Amino acid sequence: MSIEVVQLHKRFGEFPALSPTDLRIETGEMAALLGPSGSGKTTLLRLIAGLESADGGRIVLNGRDVTNVPVRARHIGFVFQHYALFKHLTVADNVAFGLTVLPRGQRPAKNVIRQKVAQLLEMVQLAAFGNRYPAQLSGGQQQRVALARALATAPEVVLFDEPFGALDVQVRQDLRLWLKGLQRELGFTGVFVTHDREEALDLADRIVVMRHGAIAQNADPQQLYAAPADAQVFAFMSETQRFPAHLAAHIVHSGRAWVKVEQPLADGNGELALRVQDIELADHPPGHVQLPLVIDDITLLGANYRLTVHNLGWGNDARWQLPLPAQVFRRQPLRTGQRVYIKPRQLYFLRENGTVDALLHEWDGEARPA
Repeated sequence: MSIEVVQLHKRFGEFPALSPTDLRIETGEMAALLGPSGSGKTTLLRLIAGLESADGGRIVLNGRDVTNVPVRARHIGFVFQHYALFKHLTVADNVAFGLTVLPRGQRPAKNVIRQKVAQLLEMVQLAAFGNRYPAQLSGGQQQRVALARALATAPEVVLFDEPFGALDVQVRQDLRLWLKGLQRELGFTGVFVTHDREEALDLADRIVVMRHGAIAQNADPQQLYAAPADAQVFAFMSETQRFPAHLAAHIVHSGRAWVKVEQPLADGNGELALRVQDIELADHPPGHVQLPLVIDDITLLGANYRLTVHNLGWGNDARWQLPLPAQVFRRQPLRTGQRVYIKPRQLYFLRENGTVDALLHEWDGEARPA
């Protein structure tokens, strides 16, 4: 089932929670509404679900205008962050709840409901837990029960409101992997709210970045990561280091450091931006980039080393930290006090007006001037 919103908007008193918004999510897509608190993502989700009424605009599900249709008639499943399970009901009864409250003419027979519940518990890997109560389950298990309950009425759309926010890191990662496989298997259209970019990149076919009640960018993860719409999206989507810089005559300057750019870019002031995952270190500078560092400290953190470095003569000699996989460190041992040079796979110039220019191409794993 496709989802389309057309000029949808909502205010709470004087606060514009959602500006007039257009968005289309295709059948079978998993879309993430990504943004910080107050960005409008939860308001948009609740409007699609029918849990809030819009001040204007339309909500269309598979070509059917449901803007004024009550929540029960939209045939949407909903999974909350805090599970919202009935504590006095067993796991099996929680899963069956949506079926047992259907109008009499639509309600399946009791034996059909039991079969459906058993299938769902098998699907969410809780077949042996039907007689337990929510308090007897872990957080991850409770969230799987909540998903089984949402799927019980066979909705074509399932909405998730920060479903993994209350869980620890490892459980979140495991559930994301499991949910991704389940969604591909069942083919339902999914929309989930999150402020976690890793979660969005991991789960979503489409990421809708929201800011101040509006959509800042709507793209697939690869496009969003490679071509952010503006500097704020760029910073939100990746761990970056940013340093004052100036672009003139195809050279980006930051103090005594520089980056040669061969594509035609307009001169201007801004920031030289580095994604830490795009950085390698070398003993000598590449021919088109001069970004020297000095290593101040080296700390082993299990599978990674954390290097504390400072810029040598550029970026206000800033001090910052750079992760380095242990296997890379073993191939290229480094020492405190050593001078090294950044060998980047990509660099960016963030202009004062908020636009983003990629500075390098990648050919055969080697960065070249763009």
